[in-house]
Amino acid sequence: MPEKKKTVLLDTNFLLIPAQFKVDIFAELQRLCDFNYEVAVLAATVDELSGIISSKAVSAKDRRAARLGLQLIKAKAVNVVKADRKVFKSTDKAILGFAMQGKGSVVVATQDRLLREKLKSAGVAVIMMREKQYLTLASS
Repeated sequence: MPEKKKTVLLDTNFLLIPAQFKVDIFAELQRLCDFNYEVAVLAATVDELSGIISSKAVSAKDRRAARLGLQLIKAKAVNVVKADRKVFKSTDKAILGFAMQGKGSVVVATQDRLLREKLKSAGVAVIMMREKQYLTLASS
């Protein structure tokens, strides 16, 4: 019986890494994940990236990083998952809720320290960047 695919859910800040730190997150995920997986983002993450791009309050560098993040979602055919906006008030809460629903089959990739702590305490594996150059997987 084939191994069930896990979902690697990318947070908004994770999609900014390629432009900000010149790290190929998709190559790093391939190196790191010794399991069958698919990459996904929440629709709210796509909305956040779009908001960064259109915001005048954000630096041009961050707008470019967000634009690259959206391009990567399309180029890598990343699965965009809808989460009920009425249930989750923020993207972080939606990520936490999605991870809890798929417990054991969801790994979250994020740079958000508070979200990482919540995920780890809930028993969800987390991928994060280390030393601004590579990714690590922290199991719960």
